[in-house]
Amino acid sequence: MTILDAIILGIVEGITEYLPVSSTGHLILASSLLGLDTGESADSVSDLLIVIQGGAILAVLGLYWPRVKSMIRGGLGRDPKGLRLLINICIAFAPAAIVGPLLNDWIETQLMHPVPVLVALAGGGVLMIIIGRGRSSSTRDLTDLTITAALLIGLLQLLAMWPGVSRSMITIVAGMAVGLRASRAAEFSFLLGLPTLGGACVYSLMKNLSGDGPNLFEELGWFNVIVGIVVATVSAAIAVKWLVGYLNRNGLAVFGWYRIGLTIVLGILVATGVLTFGSEPPAAP
Repeated sequence: MTILDAIILGIVEGITEYLPVSSTGHLILASSLLGLDTGESADSVSDLLIVIQGGAILAVLGLYWPRVKSMIRGGLGRDPKGLRLLINICIAFAPAAIVGPLLNDWIETQLMHPVPVLVALAGGGVLMIIIGRGRSSSTRDLTDLTITAALLIGLLQLLAMWPGVSRSMITIVAGMAVGLRASRAAEFSFLLGLPTLGGACVYSLMKNLSGDGPNLFEELGWFNVIVGIVVATVSAAIAVKWLVGYLNRNGLAVFGWYRIGLTIVLGILVATGVLTFGSEPPAAP
């Protein structure tokens, strides 16, 4: 992997991680077009596509530091509103923390294939077109969410374990369903991404480092990995700022149409053999 490859992957990850368009679909396309999905380092590249999410985490920490600081103060008993938000984030994160490690390997084996990914992309697009046309005038703040609402968002986030669904998409839609306006739902999605993406990042990194073969830093290069994370941080910060501004003025439908367009493009590339990823799921015994 070259520095240019790392920069491109960082840009793709940063822009698509928090937009409701499926970072998985875009990273699959980018890594394939760069020729990184085959060869001896293919497994390390797959792990990098998760580890590079660390850049997106840093972007949200920087942009939403006042919220994060409030939650830290809440955990120390110094900020009641921050404590309520912290509790809601923990409740929403709990389903993924419990179920994620149990299903991770099964999902990679059964769902990381063209048909399931394309179905998830298209299905999410249709859902966003149906639900995301309008704009809510709700003034409800994140600290006003009930425990039940936070749990519902967390349960729906489990659907994002299906590659192509998009964690941002499903949590933003879930947030809107419990009464948040789109921009507030996006903010909750960003904050929920801190433990969710952080957990996935640490899990993949530890799994890679504990393997028998060379780790991703040895195969891809320390500098390349760091460059990818730094670029992801900058591009994610830009994408988050833009998305919040856009959602304050518009609905989510445009992202639904974009996802359907991406599904068509990926479907054509897969059907013509230009793009390959995963393999056919093993047949049932």
